[in-house]
Amino acid sequence: MSTLHAARAGTTGNALTASRLPKGTPWATALAAAILACLIVLPSANGPDDDVPFAALIVVAGLLHLILLTTLSGIVEGRRRAVDRLMTALVTLAFLIAMVPLISVTITTVGAGLARFDAEFFTSSMRNVTGEGGGALHAIVGTVLMTLTAAVVSVPIGLLTAIYLVEYGRGALARGITFIVDVMTGIPSIVAGLFAYALFALLLGPGVRSGFIGAIALSVLMIPVIVRSSEEMLRLVPNELREASYALGVPQWLTVLKVVLPTSIAGITTGIMLSIARVIGETAPLLVTAGFTASMNYNLFDGRMNSLPLFVYRSYMDQGVPFEAYLDRAWAAALTLIIIVMALNLCARLIAKFFAPKTQR
Repeated sequence: MSTLHAARAGTTGNALTASRLPKGTPWATALAAAILACLIVLPSANGPDDDVPFAALIVVAGLLHLILLTTLSGIVEGRRRAVDRLMTALVTLAFLIAMVPLISVTITTVGAGLARFDAEFFTSSMRNVTGEGGGALHAIVGTVLMTLTAAVVSVPIGLLTAIYLVEYGRGALARGITFIVDVMTGIPSIVAGLFAYALFALLLGPGVRSGFIGAIALSVLMIPVIVRSSEEMLRLVPNELREASYALGVPQWLTVLKVVLPTSIAGITTGIMLSIARVIGETAPLLVTAGFTASMNYNLFDGRMNSLPLFVYRSYMDQGVPFEAYLDRAWAAALTLIIIVMALNLCARLIAKFFAPKTQR
C-alpha cells in the first residue's frame, strides 16, 4: 500500500514539475511561422508588380504556427499540455478572425466619414441642397426624438412586464406572455414597421407618416429586449433578500420597489441602454412609418421625419452630381451613428459600474 501511495505521489509530482516551454515560445513560433509563410507564398507571385496575397499569407502563417507550437509542446510538455496549447491558439485565432470585420468597418467608416465631419454637417439640413454642402442636422434631431420617444414608451411596459413575470406571474398567463415575448424578439424589423403603419392607417387614414409612428415601431422592437434583459437581472437577485424583507412584514410590492429593483438597477439600466443602441440604427421600419424629408421637423405628430439610417440610405441610393458629395455625406452620417452607439454603450457601462451594489464593508 505504501508503495502504491509513493507511486501516485511520484506521478503527481512529475505532472506538476514537468518540463515547460519558455514563456516566449508562442511568439517565437509565430515569428518562425510568418517567415516560413513568406518563403512559401511570396515566390508564387508572378512578378514584382503583383499584389502580395495577404489572405493566403495569413492563412499559411496561422496553420504553421499551430503545427509548430503543438509539435514543440507535445515533445517537451506532453500530450495534455499540447492539446491545451492547441485549443488556446484556436480560440485566440477565432477571436482575431471575429475582430477583422469590426476593425475593417471602423477604419473604413472613419477614413471615409472624416471628409464631411465638419461644422456645416452638424448645423444645417438638406433643404434646397442639390449638390455639395448641406448637413444632417434634421436627421440627427429626428433620430434623437424618435429614439427617446420609443424609450419612454418601451421602458415602463418592458420593466413592468418583467416584474410581473418574475415576482407575480404564475400559470398559463405567464407562460403565454413569455411565449409572446420570445416571438417578438425574433420578428423582422420591417414587420414592426408594417404593424405600426397598419395600426395608424386604421386610425388616421392611409398614407399617414410621422415621427411618432416611427417611435411606436421602434418600441415594438425594444420591448422584448427590455423584458428579457430585465427579467434575467431580476432573477439574479437572491431570494434571501426577499425573504428577509417579508420576515420584517414588508408587503411584496414594497419589497420589489425598495429591495429588488435597487439591487438589480445596474443590470436593468445596461439592458435598456443596449436596447436603445439596438434600435437606433433601424432603417426598414422608419422607411415605412416616418418617411423621408430634407427639412427640419421638431414635431413628432405632424409630417414626415428623417433619421440617420434613412439619411445614409437615401444619400447612397439617390446620388446626384457630384456623386462624391452624396457619398461623403452618407459616410459622415454613418460615422455619426457609430459614435452615438459607442456613446450609449459607454454610458451603459458607466451606469452599471456606478449603480452596482456595494458588497464591501
